[in-house]
Amino acid sequence: MTDWTAADLPSFAGRTVVVTGANSGLGEITARELARAGATVILAVRNRQKGEAAAAGMPGDVEVRSLDLQDLSSVRAFADGVDTVDVLVNNAGIMAVPYAQTKDGFESQIGTNHLGHFALTNLLLPKVTDRVVTVASLMHLIGIISLKDLNWKSRPYLAWPAYGQSKLANLLFTKELQRRLELAGSPVRAITAHPGYSATNLQGNTGNALGSKVWKAANAVATDADFGARQTLYAISQDVPGDAFIGPRFTMFGRTQQVARSPLASNAKTAAALWELSAQLTGTDFTL
Repeated sequence: MTDWTAADLPSFAGRTVVVTGANSGLGEITARELARAGATVILAVRNRQKGEAAAAGMPGDVEVRSLDLQDLSSVRAFADGVDTVDVLVNNAGIMAVPYAQTKDGFESQIGTNHLGHFALTNLLLPKVTDRVVTVASLMHLIGIISLKDLNWKSRPYLAWPAYGQSKLANLLFTKELQRRLELAGSPVRAITAHPGYSATNLQGNTGNALGSKVWKAANAVATDADFGARQTLYAISQDVPGDAFIGPRFTMFGRTQQVARSPLASNAKTAAALWELSAQLTGTDFTL
């Protein structure tokens, strides 16, 4: 079997895809390749200027719209402006940044990487026809969900464990979303992907000068962003089951396929409890 690449994407003509964080990195490549395949692509970005610059380099039908995942009012406004969407790609994220809070008082990594996307997905779900693809990370392996202190208010903040928690939350969110979709008799599928370790601008924007230098140096052995985005594009386009986790066969390298996740990422009880907490925090819930 030959390795699957973006060149193997089927036609997306007549289909609409929303990609969050599509102004750079994996999101930009994901949006570009989908547009090349004929999709109408909505670039959901916090920085409109950067989004327009990215869109200028893409073929086909692309549109830039404002979305700040750190502000639930922005998430609601964005969702209200979308009429229909075939595929939602929850791609945007921040990594190992210093402690900060979103406009709604969430720790910024769980707020951006999980809670913002949780709210966006629930608000758009009645309009989604095909699937929800969420970009997780190998760093979910270091994650532990604290249902008592999801937002790091009563324990010392640690940037990498906070990132790991947010990425573990992506997988648990997908698991519970798929369970609810199946109970509702919906044909929509929830899928998660991870890029392996790809060189993007994410590593250089941790907010920690030494940490950013280390990670940028590590990019010398990383795969390129096209390889990382390939995992997402496979999850978007191929006939894989709900709650599949897509990534490189050998963790960071190899052909794209379904891969294993940590035992914590398979815990249905934690997934359900995280969903209930997230619904309470965001004021959004499953509506099918």
